[in-house]
Order: sequence, then structure tokens, then C-alpha cells
Amino acid sequence: MRILLVEDEPEMAAALSAALKRYDIVVDHVSTLVDATEAVSSDVYAAILLDRQLPDGDGLQLIPVLRAKRTGIPVIVLTARGDLADRVAGLNVGADDYLAKPFAIEELLARLRAVLRRPADVVSDLVQAGRLTFDFDNRVASVAGEPLNLPRRELLVLETLLRRIGRTVQRSSLEEAVYSFDDEIQSNALDTHISRLRRKLIDTEAGLEIHAIRGIGYLMKHVP
Repeated sequence: MRILLVEDEPEMAAALSAALKRYDIVVDHVSTLVDATEAVSSDVYAAILLDRQLPDGDGLQLIPVLRAKRTGIPVIVLTARGDLADRVAGLNVGADDYLAKPFAIEELLARLRAVLRRPADVVSDLVQAGRLTFDFDNRVASVAGEPLNLPRRELLVLETLLRRIGRTVQRSSLEEAVYSFDDEIQSNALDTHISRLRRKLIDTEAGLEIHAIRGIGYLMKHVP
């Protein structure tokens, strides 16, 4: 899962990014409205964490722009401005949730999981595909009840392919899900992650196959 963090305080941004990465969340960080507007115009995010007090304006100004382009991306406003009037203003302009600083990372994760339950492409937090079960809420995979332990990026690849099982996922979409724009991506890095994941699915007889669609991306489907 890849999210956009819009936060102008370097220490807060670094702490949040580090905490979220421990939960296998890819974080892109920007610190201004201008950069945030550019980011949402070119990348697809599962969610946006949005500060209000930015150097070039109120972060809430981003929401109407976002809603006009990608209405389905949930937005959680993170701000020191947490009184009732500010919360109402944020929700009225289109935010999905509003969390006042300071907050515990556990609460932020719970709220993030809550807003991510809403997209139409995931109708359940627990998905069964072949002999594999994936818990989107806790980011845990198992095959026939046995844990399938995966490194972070293989887990992100699996999650992205499962969300669109039976459909071809473009290579660029997989890279966006696995890497932040601060990561240095080697030319064959994604292929290596997919190759290792494919082998693990075969070895565990998960009942799933990953096919390369030449020039486009990858397709996950059930073993015939």
C-alpha cells in the first residue's frame, strides 16, 4: 500500500514515515500544497494523510482538487487544529476522517484501516484465493492455515495483485504500490520480487499463478 503524507514539519514527517514503514506502508512525503497537487496528479495512492497548516496555505484546499480528479482516495486530516469548528470544516469539505495532534500511531493505523475498508474493489477484509488467505486489515498471508512469511515488498506485490485478481496489473501500478518516489529502483528489482513470490506460491501449492503479460505487467489467476 502506498500513501501520500503532506506534512511540513520535518521531525513529524520523519517519525510518521518511519512508523508507517514498519507496517509495510510505502510513504511518499511532500511538504507543500503545490507539491501535493503535483503528486496526486501523477500517482495513485491508497490514502492521503494531510496536514492543514502548510507553508503555502490550508491543506484543506487540496481536497476539492483531489475530489475532482480521484474521488475515491480517502483523506485523513492530521492537524493541531482540533477544535469542533475545525473538525467540522474538514469533514464538510470532503475529508474522510480528522485526527488531532498529538495522536498515537495505533489510533492512526486503526483510522487508516477503517477508511481503506470502503473501496469497492475490496468487499471483505479477509480474502480467500485458491488455498491462500490474505487479511488486508492485518496484512497477514497464509496458505491452508500455515503462515506465508514474506518480505515487505513481496507482501506489497501480493496485496496489489490480489486486489485485482484476474485482471492485468500494469507494471507502473505495481512499482507505485511497492516503492516510494524517494526509493532508488534498479531495473530488474520488481521482477526479482515477483519471481520470488511466484516461487513461494508454487512451493506452498497456494493454487495461484502469476503470469507476465509482455509489455504491460502481471496477472494473478487461479491454477486451472
